[in-house]
Amino acid sequence: MTIAIAYYRVSTQSQGRSGLGLEAQRAAVAQFAMAQDIDIIAEHTEIESGKGADALDRRPELAAALAKARKSKCSIIAAKLDRISRDVHFISGLMAHKVAFIVAELGADVDPFMMHIYAALAEKERTLISQRTKAALAQKKLQGVKLGNPRNRAEAAVKGHKAIRAAADQFATNVMPIVKEIQNTGKRTLAEIAEALNARGVRTARGGQWYSSTVSNLLRRQTHTAP
Repeated sequence: MTIAIAYYRVSTQSQGRSGLGLEAQRAAVAQFAMAQDIDIIAEHTEIESGKGADALDRRPELAAALAKARKSKCSIIAAKLDRISRDVHFISGLMAHKVAFIVAELGADVDPFMMHIYAALAEKERTLISQRTKAALAQKKLQGVKLGNPRNRAEAAVKGHKAIRAAADQFATNVMPIVKEIQNTGKRTLAEIAEALNARGVRTARGGQWYSSTVSNLLRRQTHTAP
C-alpha cells in the first residue's frame, strides 16, 4: 500500500465557502485515499487568518509536512489545488523540494507540469475577478455613487470589531471538529486538549502554542456562538 501525508488548510475568512471547510477537505482526501489504496500516515492542518504573504514561511504546517514527506519518501495529498496555493511561483517553489503533491480533485495522474497549468489558470481567474471588481467600483464613482463613509469613524470601528469577532468565531468553528476528535479519544481536560492540539500541529489564531487558557477561551467562544 502506498503511503502519503494529508494537508488541510482553512482560513478564518473563508467561512467554509466553496466546500473548503476542514471536514469537507478531510472527507475528500479520505475518499480519494481509499479509492487509490493510499494509507494516510499523518495529517497537518493549517489555520490561517488570511494575513501576510502566501509564502512557505507563513505555512509552518506545510513546511512540517514537507519535511515529514521527504523523510518518509512519500507524497502530500490535498483536497483542492487552492488549499496548497493559487500562486504559480509558490507552486514552483514547492516543486523544488522534490516532494510529490497529489490533489484529490484533479486525480492521481496529474504530473508537476499540469499542476503548474492548473495553478496558472487559478491565478489568472483571481486576477480577472480583482480587475472586474476594480472596474465596477471605478464605474460607480464615475456615476457619482459614493463608496464607503470615511467620515463615520464610529460606525467603521463597530464594523471592524464585528469583523474581528466574526473571524474569531470562524476560527473556533474550524478548530472544534479537531477538539471533538481529541475528546472522543478520552482526553477531556484543558491541558490534555492543549497538548493534543500542539502534537497535531494545530496553531492558535495568532499562530502560537495552545495552553489550558487558550483552549478554555476557544470552548467558551464556541458555546456562545452555538445555535
